Amino acid sequence: MPVASAPGRTWLSEQDCDLDAFRALTDRSTRLADYPHAVSVRDDVLLYEAGKLRTAGDRDALRTELVRALADGPGVVVVQGAFADPAVVDRLTAVFEALVAEQRASGAAAGDHFAQPGANDRVWNALEKAALYDPEAFADYYANDVLALVSSAWLGPGYQVTSQVNVVNPGGAGQRVHRDYHLGFLGNAVAAAYPAQVHRLSPVLTLQCAVAHCDMPVESGPTLWLPYSQLYEPGYLAWRLPPFQAYFEDHHVQLPLAKGDAVFFNPALFHAAGGNRTADVRRTANLLQVSSAFGRAMETVDREAVANAVFPVLLRRAADGVDETWLENVIAASAEGYPFPTNLDSDPPVDGLAPPSQADLVRRAVREGWDPQRLRSGLRSGAERRES
Repeated sequence: MPVASAPGRTWLSEQDCDLDAFRALTDRSTRLADYPHAVSVRDDVLLYEAGKLRTAGDRDALRTELVRALADGPGVVVVQGAFADPAVVDRLTAVFEALVAEQRASGAAAGDHFAQPGANDRVWNALEKAALYDPEAFADYYANDVLALVSSAWLGPGYQVTSQVNVVNPGGAGQRVHRDYHLGFLGNAVAAAYPAQVHRLSPVLTLQCAVAHCDMPVESGPTLWLPYSQLYEPGYLAWRLPPFQAYFEDHHVQLPLAKGDAVFFNPALFHAAGGNRTADVRRTANLLQVSSAFGRAMETVDREAVANAVFPVLLRRAADGVDETWLENVIAASAEGYPFPTNLDSDPPVDGLAPPSQADLVRRAVREGWDPQRLRSGLRSGAERRES
């Protein structure tokens, strides 16, 4: 990722935050010719059509282009029609609505990182909650090949999916500009204690994605972005500073989305959810944070419970002849794909340098047609072996 501070600088501080340098990085145009798989550019944001991604012949070239777009390009891509079947989205929307209703009935209030409490309806750990509420809807949704394509392109195999539902109600306030997890969630004093190399590392540990669960005209408040702002190395210290916030307010872009579209963006991109100026649109998005196998996700997810809940669906779909990619995508979203950390005394490597992961066990269970209780016992035994 390009370095905006002095070459070889080891530490960053607020004094390194130069608005002129930031302006020079972000004041540029996206050329469609540089991204042959994209179909158009709008306000410097790359637009892709899911159907064309699915039929792209050179998958390595496609993945390379997506990484380049997110790392050195505008930092944000929109995949139109990522969910081709609106019924798949609607089924999970119904689950989300039921979870919101349960949350309200319980009197629980879900806070928000960057907006005033109560401005949004927020469901934390929606991935686990949705899997336990409706495993069939969960499996059909997370089998999505576009989610898997972009996640694996940016993060490689073994990635972890977490999900938070965000509903901005009519009249609801938006968010303040920010960067995301990891360093984006730390105060400036704490972030400055990490060397510059960690500021460069943080963005490649996660991928942000927002799936539109309804049509989102601009007035409903889809996400505001500042293309190319992920390139600014001191950005984790800059986004809270008033001059940078004002620049974002004056230069951000905002695109309407259709139900089933998916937006993927670099977590270092300056962005914020918009305010909902409509009278009748409950702007509903499934916010996915996809984490590298080598990083840790923001939320604690009981992936053992998720894998057990989804496993009967995997068995039925495998018996019906669903293809391996469908199964693999659902397993990647539900089970832990990385075997560490573990207790190597009780959980030693078997065939190679690492013991089997949760995902390895689920794959074997599907392949061999285990009954659910056998998988449940296997996952529990695996969890106990990992304990110190």
